[in-house]
Amino acid sequence: MWIGVPLSVAVGLVLYATAARSIEADARQRFTAHAQNARNIVVARIKSYTDVLRGTASIFQTSYPLSRRQFHGYVQGLELARYFPAIEAISFAEFVKDEGREAFERRMNAEQAPGADGRPSFHIKPPGRRAEYSVLTFIEPLNTDNKALGFDLQANPLQHANQVALRDGGRLISSGMPIASMAGRNNTGLGMRLPIYLPEAPTASVAERRAAFVGSVGIAFSVDKLMLGVIDEMPVKHVRLTLVDNAVGIDQKRGRVLFDTAGQQASEPVAQLFNDRFSKTLPIDFNGRQWDATFSVEARDLYSGFEAFVPWLAMLGGFVSSMLLYALFHALTSSRRRAIKMAKGMTRELRESQAKLQLSHQNLRRLAAHADQIKEGERKRIAREIHDDLGQNLLALRIEADMLATRTRERHPRLHARARSTLFQIDATIKSVRQIINDLRPNVLDLGLSAAVEWQIAEFKRRTGIACELIDEPKEVVLGDHAATALFRILQESLSNIVRHAQATSVRVELKCSGKLLTMTVTDNGIGLGAHERGKVGSFGLVGIEERIGILNGAFSISSTDGAGTTVCVSVPLQADPGHTGAHGPPPPAALRMAVV
Repeated sequence: MWIGVPLSVAVGLVLYATAARSIEADARQRFTAHAQNARNIVVARIKSYTDVLRGTASIFQTSYPLSRRQFHGYVQGLELARYFPAIEAISFAEFVKDEGREAFERRMNAEQAPGADGRPSFHIKPPGRRAEYSVLTFIEPLNTDNKALGFDLQANPLQHANQVALRDGGRLISSGMPIASMAGRNNTGLGMRLPIYLPEAPTASVAERRAAFVGSVGIAFSVDKLMLGVIDEMPVKHVRLTLVDNAVGIDQKRGRVLFDTAGQQASEPVAQLFNDRFSKTLPIDFNGRQWDATFSVEARDLYSGFEAFVPWLAMLGGFVSSMLLYALFHALTSSRRRAIKMAKGMTRELRESQAKLQLSHQNLRRLAAHADQIKEGERKRIAREIHDDLGQNLLALRIEADMLATRTRERHPRLHARARSTLFQIDATIKSVRQIINDLRPNVLDLGLSAAVEWQIAEFKRRTGIACELIDEPKEVVLGDHAATALFRILQESLSNIVRHAQATSVRVELKCSGKLLTMTVTDNGIGLGAHERGKVGSFGLVGIEERIGILNGAFSISSTDGAGTTVCVSVPLQADPGHTGAHGPPPPAALRMAVV
């Protein structure tokens, strides 16, 4: 128990941490989706405000000059309080030159009938003479205490450059500073303005735009109403939203905080699962000005009641499961001890049967040698029959097809094309038959072991592209057919292992006669052979090599280092092939060594 309990506690803690991380990742993903959706809503509403501004500009472009009554009726029809609650006002600022100031003031006083609604007479504010004015002429909705009516936008030095750029650029300009008249506790006002030119007047150049400029329309909206409306629609409560204007304003300042819910929402104390806070910053394009909206929320506000208990349930399940597994392991260990005692009692019987097993093994080896000899003989017979029968028939068929193609070349082009296609198919079949014959038993084996090794190495280089060097001291090795075939198959198996496992770029094969032994060495620069791979289940390559060498009464060894290649060595005495001597008499002493590095 003193081992099982701590182990089970550790497993439970790991499962607790895993479940907690999973819940946190899911909560982060949900919060990111909510933030993205809120940002999209803000962008859509800013676009709708821009559309309202462009619609107002279109009214002036088509119906200029517009009377106060017409402007009032148009804005009233928009139903700002219902459809655009964040828009505080829509205004028109008329462009006036100093020489026409008195006439403009008289016209405006005549239009508004001073004193009828409690408003004083119309005068341009602030007082003082200037060369040009951009006077707020119409403001809707208008109340009696609105002091902005008649204000000259160009009187503010910071706004003067904006008004000139608005007139000369012909593009929408977004406010770079909060509107002073809308400033208040938890309230920030911003504006957008569009230039108005005389209807159908040319505006292609700056000079033409200056000549046709009559004023500008603008809207003022509350950032706080806009953002609070978006936050109220989010399904997550207690979200903090900070809106920062990262563009340089007309006061040459950057990073102005336009909105921050800190202090506006009071979050109630809640039992939290993790002491963490999620945050996501998303960009918002305010008509060319870069805003950054940062959404943040306490992680506890994203977790449901069930999610708060999931990690604890995971820890409890892990603890109980680990305890049960430990109990099962303890029971299996006890059974193993009993099995060991029983095995010791069976050792005596196993020793008695060892001699019988060895005898059976020897019989199996002789049977394997006989089966291998029969298999090679059958391969040789099949290859010869294919060559003598199918090969000759294909050759005759090719000759007939070639003759047919030659005779139909001039008079029967379509038949000639079919004959040529048949000829190509026969050539492909002949090539395939040759490959099958070589796979069964290469004819080069009849020329001796040295020739067969050279052919095999050439084929290996052609198929794999791996550099392979042959060192053949005895150029003519006289060896019995059975031994030569066995050594050739060993070489094939070793090269196949190099391609499949060694990842080598070069191979070295060496044939050497020493006394009564024949030696052949193959070296590659591969990754080596690990000790655990030599007896891998389902791998019989090395087992087959060892069995072939055992049948020839030879010796087999393999050495390897990780990253430094592998060396396989086999040695075969000439007496290993009794009754299977070559055509030139008994084979000389030989040894076969194969090394892969």
